[in-house]
Amino acid sequence: MNKSVLLIALVMTFNIAEAQKKMTPETLLSLGRLSAVGISKGKKSIVYKVSTPSMTDNKLESKFYSIPINGGKSVEITDHKSVVTDKNISPDGRYLLYDEAVKVSDVSAQDYYPELDKATVQIYDGLDYRHWDAWNEGKVNHVFYRENKEGSKGIDIMEGELFNSPQKPFGGDEDYNWSPDGKSILYVAKKLSGTKSAVSTNTDIYQYNLVTKQTKNLTEANKGYDTHPMFSPNGELTWLQMKRDGFEADKNDIIVRHRGGDINLTAGWDGTVNSFHWSNDGKKVYFTAPVDGTIQLFEVNFPGLTKIAVRVQQITTGDFDITGIVDVLGNSVIVTRTDMNHAADIHSYDLKTKVWKQLTNVNAATYNNLSLSKTEKRYVTTTDGKKMLVWVIYPPDFDPKKKYPTLLYCQGGPQSALSQFYSYRWNFQVMAANGYIVVAPNRRGMPGHGVEWNEQISGDWGGQVMDDYLSAIDDVAKESYVDKNRLGAVGASYGGYSVFYLAGKHNKRFKSFIAHDGVFNLHSMYGTTEELFFTNWDLGGAYWDKENAKAQKTYSEFNPINFVDKWDTPILVIQGGMDFRVPIGQGQEAFQAAQLRGIKSRFLYFPDENHWVLKPQNALVWQREFFKWLNETL
Repeated sequence: MNKSVLLIALVMTFNIAEAQKKMTPETLLSLGRLSAVGISKGKKSIVYKVSTPSMTDNKLESKFYSIPINGGKSVEITDHKSVVTDKNISPDGRYLLYDEAVKVSDVSAQDYYPELDKATVQIYDGLDYRHWDAWNEGKVNHVFYRENKEGSKGIDIMEGELFNSPQKPFGGDEDYNWSPDGKSILYVAKKLSGTKSAVSTNTDIYQYNLVTKQTKNLTEANKGYDTHPMFSPNGELTWLQMKRDGFEADKNDIIVRHRGGDINLTAGWDGTVNSFHWSNDGKKVYFTAPVDGTIQLFEVNFPGLTKIAVRVQQITTGDFDITGIVDVLGNSVIVTRTDMNHAADIHSYDLKTKVWKQLTNVNAATYNNLSLSKTEKRYVTTTDGKKMLVWVIYPPDFDPKKKYPTLLYCQGGPQSALSQFYSYRWNFQVMAANGYIVVAPNRRGMPGHGVEWNEQISGDWGGQVMDDYLSAIDDVAKESYVDKNRLGAVGASYGGYSVFYLAGKHNKRFKSFIAHDGVFNLHSMYGTTEELFFTNWDLGGAYWDKENAKAQKTYSEFNPINFVDKWDTPILVIQGGMDFRVPIGQGQEAFQAAQLRGIKSRFLYFPDENHWVLKPQNALVWQREFFKWLNETL
């Protein structure tokens, strides 16, 4: 072979090898996405599902696997339902519990005028006419039960009701359960409709008696969320509860109904619960919760009516997120776990030895060939003298002698934890692999730093939280390896709002902005979003309420549209056409404002996506356009 050709071939081989060491959008979107299904009937194995994007079919393709409890070889299974204990089968095996959509109200033109078969009109007498990404077509979810045999007829335990169970859009069979004696069914519902439903979070837990056919509200006294009903090994009803109606990010507590009274196990603990699971002996509850930029495993003892003090203890630590509890088996807790460099896998934690054991490694072949990003915790002093955690993510081949473009990541929610999560869209690993340092502050409004810190953002969207963002980026930008002339700010939802707001307030810090499904105009947001309880709580109320000082401050001081005259920086606006939480007009208004002001801008519109980007090909376009924009502007 000619020496020149050999040299070129070697260089190409070296470059390909180097490229394989860094995460790319294509690699990210080829990863298997694990979700745990449950424990086998004999408690000898764990069943899980792996979903992988198919670019050809433009959807996720799923397979089911089983792996021994103590680890070993995973085996693909074809009938996972026969392997895992089905909680929806009654304790005596006689009945099957399920849900399905039923038509309960008239909405379409044909409902009212059947002879007008080509009319496309929809008619509504109240709000809740659309939710998340779907219009109300007069159908709701109802809970049914039937004989556990093929061909048996189902009984609708909510017959004639206008309410949903499971809750839309995300509720599943965790919203209903059998009582331990099999004589009743418990289910979660918000028994409000129309406008009353749109302004309230008041879900309750209801009990339907199979013999009397009567339904009883078990949580009527509480006006906030009551969710996730399940029973302790001793038969005590346990659930998650938020106290305040309208506050979707209120402190979430574990409630146990014991001998006719309710015991709040986490009332005195300064945090909020994600999920929970009883110990086998009924003496403890294990739960997950955000803390200090991670999600960890906790335990709380159950005292019953004794004088023993309730004590919450954090039992795991580390730079990772425990994303779910699969089960508690003896001294081991089976969980799913992620970190910023790894998608979810199943792990086992030994409560006695405090030792972790990884049971699955779905994406090992990919990760073994990747150079991983370095993540570190940094603590920054805020303008009001508080200590704020900031995650800093560095490129895989980070060299402190070089200078790097740096992105301020603005988290959504606004009260969502910024932890060791692994996103298939806002993925820090792929951002860092593309040569960017990522600065991700745990600014005001995030759980994991106490209830006060979490609640401080409500009614103060453009206040202290914006100072927190700037404190974080200014602190990191002092480092010699940060290129201060190449700073960008990116984010979605409330993070998108943050970008729009900072665009008029950043004093030339940033050279590029990216806002996805962000709130741009608080007036039109209030007039078009579907869950009014959120805007009522977080914005302070309606813009027309001139007597409401809190709301008037929000609409005047914290509305991004009021500061567009200060915009001077390129901005990419991304919007989902089926996003009814932050409707399309928000993105349109922002892009139009930028264009008319002569600012370099681009509108990336996904007509068939909601608040997220779920279709594989759309997700790949999103990633490519994201980095294309940064390459152009930063």
